[in-house]
Amino acid sequence: MGTMAEARMQKKVEEALRSKMKAKALKECDSVLAKFTDCARGRTFSVVWACRAQHREMNDCLRQFTNDEVFEEYKKQYMLETSSTS
Repeated sequence: MGTMAEARMQKKVEEALRSKMKAKALKECDSVLAKFTDCARGRTFSVVWACRAQHREMNDCLRQFTNDEVFEEYKKQYMLETSSTS
């Protein structure tokens, strides 16, 4: 079993990888996010039904880039990169 420092380091690495994954998702889905933002601008409660299609499209796009399989690929890539530099 690893030490507390190793566990904290692994947690920091995973947080950094998740952040990288989210940043890529936001970049890839930029136009879809813009559509939702445009629809939601100036609305309050009505955004729920008025922008339902844009919201679904936004979530579908983001889900492509932020799911467990994608995260596992990020972790594999990180492991390859760190093992090749060691």
